[in-house]
Amino acid sequence: MNRVILSVCLLVVGTSAFAQKDVQKKLQTQFIEAENGSVIELEEGTFYLDASLSMDDKKNITIKGKGMNKTILSFKGQISGAEGIKITDGSNIVLQDLTVQDAKGDCVKTQKVDGMVFRNVKVEWTDGPDKNNGGYGLYPVQCKNVLIEGCEAVAASDAGIYVGQSQYVIVRNNKAYENVAGIEIENTLHADVYENEAVNNVGGILVFDLPGLIQKKGGHVRVFNNNVHDNNHLNFAPKGNIVAKVPQGTGIMVLATNNVEIFDNKIINNRTVGTALVSYYIAEIPIKDKEYYPYPTNIYIHDNFYERKHEHATMKGRMGKMYRFKLKFGKDVPFIQYDGIIDSKFKNADGSIKSELGICIFNNKNQSFVNMDAENGFKNISRDMKSFEREGTKQEEVVLSIK
Repeated sequence: MNRVILSVCLLVVGTSAFAQKDVQKKLQTQFIEAENGSVIELEEGTFYLDASLSMDDKKNITIKGKGMNKTILSFKGQISGAEGIKITDGSNIVLQDLTVQDAKGDCVKTQKVDGMVFRNVKVEWTDGPDKNNGGYGLYPVQCKNVLIEGCEAVAASDAGIYVGQSQYVIVRNNKAYENVAGIEIENTLHADVYENEAVNNVGGILVFDLPGLIQKKGGHVRVFNNNVHDNNHLNFAPKGNIVAKVPQGTGIMVLATNNVEIFDNKIINNRTVGTALVSYYIAEIPIKDKEYYPYPTNIYIHDNFYERKHEHATMKGRMGKMYRFKLKFGKDVPFIQYDGIIDSKFKNADGSIKSELGICIFNNKNQSFVNMDAENGFKNISRDMKSFEREGTKQEEVVLSIK
């Protein structure tokens, strides 16, 4: 296939800073007029933009810079649009080798794209963590066949790398730091999250199902071979966001999602919880969606390595109060924590848990466990994991229809 290459070649002003109006016009024109099968090449330098760049209904387009931290799109002075870059209703789109900074809202949002690749893209808010930063760094939503690799995400007030209501997703070889959530997989089916580093976030990796969304259920998610360490940042999410309830010091959290396998991860020095399994009820938010299932089931946690400093869990926020006044772990904080809020269909008449619940914990290094019994006001907190200690269901590898 012949491919038309469109380049942005602008005069240098000062130290690689370009005239804002010229850049805005040239880039947006290229995004609109790019023919299917073309490549938009961005030169090295810092491009200052004051409005979103948008692309709609395109096929087989590559947008590429000269490298992460070499081609920089800065939206520091943005006055128009909610995103830095927004791509909608396309197929086989590649965004690579560039940095997007300081968008008013999300740095890069893609919606209803089948075949979306983010490769060697950095998204960041350069003044550091702040509740006024945009919510998401990389944000594919309602997409299929998504590949996110070699990227970095910094200082998002919700999630640095967020995949929502999508299907067939691979997130690999990325680094997320100083976000509220480093990597979040939400209401998404068939996702592999592996060989990433999540450090100095509030929570390292989250796998959530939330109510009120178009795609009701997520699941069939594998989280493996990740380095999830030192996620102890203070929570700076805006009040009212669900991630504002994630405790400081969370490694991996599964909320109300089914069919999740967590294995071969290094989960180190997350002060509050290494791996949390919780229902939506722990968030204490009313559920209005009648089709929503609020409990985690069929979760298999195995062959992970756990380690942490000998210190108290967080005392911050409402969840911190729970750790301080209800759970009272002291410095002996269990690595794997289950809220114990269970669908009654998985309980025997004597209150014991049926194996069909599918929560299985097996062969983790340094593993320790607690059932918080949050359903009964934490009355029967138990560290006995015998009813959960067995092999579980392995999830299938995700295969994309893109390279």
